[in-house]
Formats: sequence, structure tokens, C-alpha cells
Amino acid sequence: MYKEHFGFQELPFSISPDPRFFFMSDQHREALAHLFYGMNTDGGFVLLTGEVGTGKTTVSRCLLDQVPENVNIAFILNPRLSTVELLATICDELRIPYPADCSSVKIFVDAINSFLLDEHSQGRKTVLLIDEAQNLSPDVLEQVRLLTNLETNQQKLLQIIMIGQPEFRDMLSKAEMSQLSQRITARYHIGPLSKTDVAAYVNHRLSVAGANRTIFLSAAISKLHSLSRGIPRLINIICDRALLGAYVQGSFRIDKKTLVKAAEEVLGKSGGMQKEKVRRVIAGLVLIMCGTVLAATFYYQKSLMSFFPTSSTPEEKIVKSASQNFDSVDWPSEQPIEQSKELAYQALFHEWGIPYAIRETDDACVYVQGKGIRCLEKNGDMKTLNTLNRPAVLKLIDNGGREYFAAIREIKGQYAVLVVGGETRNVDMMEIENRWSGDFLLLWRPPKHYSGAIYPGNQGPIVQWVGNQLSVINGMVNNLRPADVYHDELVNQVKKFQITEGLEPDGVVGSQTFICILNKIGSSEPLLTK
Repeated sequence: MYKEHFGFQELPFSISPDPRFFFMSDQHREALAHLFYGMNTDGGFVLLTGEVGTGKTTVSRCLLDQVPENVNIAFILNPRLSTVELLATICDELRIPYPADCSSVKIFVDAINSFLLDEHSQGRKTVLLIDEAQNLSPDVLEQVRLLTNLETNQQKLLQIIMIGQPEFRDMLSKAEMSQLSQRITARYHIGPLSKTDVAAYVNHRLSVAGANRTIFLSAAISKLHSLSRGIPRLINIICDRALLGAYVQGSFRIDKKTLVKAAEEVLGKSGGMQKEKVRRVIAGLVLIMCGTVLAATFYYQKSLMSFFPTSSTPEEKIVKSASQNFDSVDWPSEQPIEQSKELAYQALFHEWGIPYAIRETDDACVYVQGKGIRCLEKNGDMKTLNTLNRPAVLKLIDNGGREYFAAIREIKGQYAVLVVGGETRNVDMMEIENRWSGDFLLLWRPPKHYSGAIYPGNQGPIVQWVGNQLSVINGMVNNLRPADVYHDELVNQVKKFQITEGLEPDGVVGSQTFICILNKIGSSEPLLTK
């Protein structure tokens, strides 16, 4: 229903495991690497686990799309089978003939063994991939283990990959499963997506479906992460209903309110929504208690102050007035909205003292790079922006779904100083979050010798600079090896720093990590929070 409304070529949030829509997070990339490892090793088991809806089956489909020509795959999707049924299914998958109405385990195993020996002699490998492995009975699991005994003098003939839910790990940890567990050569568990990954996941699926505009606002994405708990299947279900809700309302954007309503419709009042309510009730009770204490304190102070009357100060009146008179974030009607990006860039450049002499905004980053300044373009939330602490250009969306740009110059508590269409305004932070798509661009000045992100094993004076600055930040002498190589010791220090700054602890010193280091050592650059 909503496909034409948003201009999609196909539905972006179908729950079928279509590899084209597969978002390769770092976790899924590692999971796929483990499966490839299992496909290319000789013998043993590879185990992949994850909660329901985290993308295990989609990862396996991606593997199946990339199977080398010299590999045979037997894919068991429904393992609620008896021992004989499992062996028959393996034979069917590998096109191994067997007698009609065969019920002999030995006949099946002999046929499989003969096939494996023949394929091995031709340089071909055979992999058994079992999805939903938690449904295997102990007897069937034991037969699967025995299949790994099929071997030559040099190597195992069958590699087995098992994919299952977390309870499958619990099954394998039991004493009676120790023989099988000891044969597992690689294990990986897929966890929920982070908030950053949720934003990237949603944008990826929208892009594949043909979206050409921002649809989910930043505040909605943040709420989506908490409501879905980072589980892709729940993300798909909630987003699908939210798009339908926006279509019914005639809207082209999804804000926090629309998303919460969609989640309530598909998840009900139980689960995550119920927990959210419980948290709110507890918070409400705490507020009531605090309010009671404050009221009693106020009454007591008031009775005392009746003996010592004072007049209200001008500062109090100013604060009251200021808190009630924020400006609108709406685009000025007299300005062509097509000029919004250029005007926002002009305001951002002004913060840096750089004259804006560019005909096309797409050339802005090339222009400032010649002045020793770099651009960082990213999707995030207000927490990300506060962490980086630089003035930025924000992509906003008006009530009609039109995109426009504004420069955020400074954050002052509950409001921010924005330049919208050349006008400087004090705008409530909540209103900004409700209009912000999450996309932003900021400027930063890298240190000397910077040429890009630093990865483990890289070397050069910029690596030594990072080590020295982290030592200063940590208030200690640089005891790391005095080489200019990005070695493991320094990688670990970088990861610890990234964790304290709320960054992804990947050990890669990229733009965000550099900016946070510069923030810590004291920077003369324009800052968002003075």
C-alpha cells in the first residue's frame, strides 16, 4: 500500500531473508567469515548462534550465494527429524541414490561415505549446513557427530556447520555432549545491533528499496533501537508498520510518535513496551517522592523566609523569560528552500573564519582540505554530535517531507543556536531532534602528518603522535614501545579511550577518534559547547 507513496521499487522491510537487503554489520561480517572458515577447513564443526531474528539464516543464505564450484552443500533447514530421516535428507540434498523405503542407518551411512570418498578423489569438498540446530534431538546429534568419523588417512571427509539459537549452546555444554563439543573448531555468537548499526541498517534497506529521501528522523531511530532491542526482525516489523502509519496520515517522514504507535500495534503492550511502561511508572513514583520532599522543603523554607522577605532577582526573571521564547526551526517562507544547503555551509564556514567562495556545495570539502581542514559526514544522534563537539550542518525535514539544511553553531543547555536560511535562531533541542534526519557534516583540523585512518600495523610519525597524546590524556609517561608502529599495546590504549568517549572500540584511529583526542588535549577550533 505504501510502496508508491514513498517511491519504493519494492518493500524495504520484508522479513524474508533476501541477501540483497542484508546489512553487513561488523558482527555479521565476522559471522560470515567463520562460516567461510568452516567451509574451507578439513573436518570438525563450526557453530554459529544468535537470538531469534538476529540474521543467522540470512548470513547462511549469503554463504550459499558464494559457494565455490568445488564445494557440495547439503542444507538442512528443518532438523526436527529422526536419525533415518536426517540421513535420507542429506542423501536427497547431495543427490545420493538409496533404496526405496530404506530404514537402515548403515545403508545410508555407507552410501554417504562412498559419495564422500568419490568426491574427495576428484578434489571436491562436502559441507553439511544445519539451520535451527537447537531442534536436533540428542540421538540425531550423536549421529551427526558420527558422520565426522568418515575420513581418509589424511583428513575428514565432511565439514559440518551448525546454526542455532542460544539454547543450542546450553545443550552442547552438557556432559553427555562433551564429545561433540570438543570437535567444534570455531564458534561465533551474533548479538543485537548497536544504535549506530540500527541507523545504518534502516538506511541500507531503504536505499536498496529505492528510497531517495530521509524518512526516519534521528529521534525515531534512537527509539527504534530501544524498542527493537537491536534485533533485525523486530526492526523490520516495527518499521513496516510505521511506514504504513505514515502513509495513512499522508506523511513522508516518521517521527518518534509514529514509531512508538507502530511498535504498540505490532508488539502489543507486553515485552519491550511493557518494560518501558514499568520504567516510566518507577520514574514517575520517584518524581512524586522527590516532589513531596521538595514541597515540604519549600514550605519549610517559605515559613522561614516570611521572617526574612526578599525580592526576586533580575536573573530569575530572565531565565523564566528565555525558557519560554524559543524560535521556530521552520524554513523561512520568503527564502527559496533550494538555497538552504549553500546558506548552511556559509554559516559553518563563518564559524571557522573561512570565506565561502564556492559555486557548488559538493566542492566544499575539497576546498577546505586545501586549507588543512577536513570534512566528516555522518549519520548519528545528538549524543554523537555532543561527543564530537563541533559546529555542523544538519539535514532537517519539514512537515511536508521536504529536506533542508541548517547550521548548528552552539548548544546552550536545552536550546541550540541555529542558522536557518541565513537567520540566527535559538531553537529548543527537542524541536531540532524531531526535525533532524540524523545526517550531519562538520569540519575539523587534523594534526600534522595526518593522511587518513590508522589501522593496526600502520607506521609513521602520526602513530607516535597518537601514543604521546593518549599518555598526556591519561596523565602518565609514555611507557609504550618507542616505535612509530601501531602495535598491540597502543591498539589496546586506543580501544580503552574509544570506550570512555562512547565510540565503537574497534581500535581504528579514524576521524571521530582523532577529533575526541583533540578535544581532550585542548583545541582552539570552534566548539559546539563552549
